Amino acid sequence: MVFFARNVYVGMIIMEQYIQPFIQVTTAVFKELVHCDIVPDRAYFIGKEAFLAWDISGLIALTGEAKGLVAISMKTATASKIASILTRLPEPPAAVIADAIGEVVNIIAGNVKKHLEEMFKIIISLPTVIRGKAHMVVIPDERTRLLCIPFDIFDGETISLSINID
Repeated sequence: MVFFARNVYVGMIIMEQYIQPFIQVTTAVFKELVHCDIVPDRAYFIGKEAFLAWDISGLIALTGEAKGLVAISMKTATASKIASILTRLPEPPAAVIADAIGEVVNIIAGNVKKHLEEMFKIIISLPTVIRGKAHMVVIPDERTRLLCIPFDIFDGETISLSINID
């Protein structure tokens, strides 16, 4: 029993080692680019259908010594506000909103890659943006769970950073 508890503790330390760069980079990116402070909430695990709550998601695949996914998801109104701040357009069109969210996730993944390069050689893909209410991201492995880190932004709105690293 002590062995199991010790492994759980070691696993939590290792997980914390992976999570912190994502939290630090995400808060820094939003502070610098969007000029707002975002506050992380408690992280939790979700199944692969978790994107159903969101209207738009920007995704980056990770390959190399570590494989996985980084995604940022939100409601359309939140994405529109972020795109408006980034582009200085009062009402950005849907294509501009998608590009803005893709760029945000690209910057987050690129900066996290720098933090994790001491442990892994990682290659990041080009961003993919999925739009639509209750969209689904199909991840082939049935056992895959994503770590979701919600962030409070814009007085009660939420964005979600989802991570999976194998």
